[in-house]
Amino acid sequence: MIEPYKGRVFDPCCGSGGMFVQSEKFVKAHGGRIGDISVYGQESNQTTWRLCKMNLAIRGIDANVQWNNVGSFLNDAHKDLKADFILANPPFNDSDWKGELLRDDIRWKYGVPPTGNANFAWVEHFIYHLSPSGITGFVLANGSMSSNTGGEGEIRKKIVEADLVDCMVALPGQLFYNTQIPACLWFVTRDKKNHRFRDRRGEVLFIDARKMGVMVDRRHRELTEEEVGRIASTYHIWRGEGGECGDYEDVPGFCRAVTLDEIRKHGHILTPGRYVGAEAVEDDGEPFDEKMKQLTGELSGQFEKSRGLEEEIRKNLAGLGFKI
Repeated sequence: MIEPYKGRVFDPCCGSGGMFVQSEKFVKAHGGRIGDISVYGQESNQTTWRLCKMNLAIRGIDANVQWNNVGSFLNDAHKDLKADFILANPPFNDSDWKGELLRDDIRWKYGVPPTGNANFAWVEHFIYHLSPSGITGFVLANGSMSSNTGGEGEIRKKIVEADLVDCMVALPGQLFYNTQIPACLWFVTRDKKNHRFRDRRGEVLFIDARKMGVMVDRRHRELTEEEVGRIASTYHIWRGEGGECGDYEDVPGFCRAVTLDEIRKHGHILTPGRYVGAEAVEDDGEPFDEKMKQLTGELSGQFEKSRGLEEEIRKNLAGLGFKI
């Protein structure tokens, strides 16, 4: 969705480097030269960091990926970096991020994050590292869109009022193997009036993808390529990158462009379901009176079955010595 094809790409919680590998795949798929993007990262788990270094090396990707055992909050290895693209999947609802040691940190421009949850510490960390025209896309727990605990609502309000939120995507459940917590995608940018895009200042695009995906086993769901394409193309068209695809249009139940004034009326809550409305239901052409006669007839039949089942249960209980 954010197309990191040229510039500085950063992931401050990069794990084994999955985001970077996908970025380089994107560059190659679009004819870019190796080296068109500069890769920066940080990881606190040394074993995972080694896997990341190996993952990048075998693909010929030159990267500045740093390790320290305290992580990006307590020891920011790229303090002066201003990235064009930040892609990240930070730990959800991290309660042990040592926030009490960082109450006066320069990164907390929009408010001091609660010590019991690092979600908005990550959000503000990403924003701090964005270049003047940079954009970030990251995964967070659904609670980040509506929580008011520990001042999170006030931080979210200030970020919205600064007109930094570009797009919010609600994801279906059961997408992740390591957690069942429902998640969402945030897209935040410093420049909604980039010369390549349509001017979207004062607006946020909401996409509700909760009904998408197919079950690949009993516990896990995957988005199809077609569904991913629909989400991404909707975002690109809204930003004015649609080309021959035409102009953006709201789709009830799926996507809607919303003004900051409307978001204010909802208390700066960013849950897409609040804004996209209900999916349009196709009219089958059957007159209302006829449909009601059919439905009430079916309901009457169900009532008859219910009474019959009730009598059968009473008889069975009586046979066991219980009378009701």
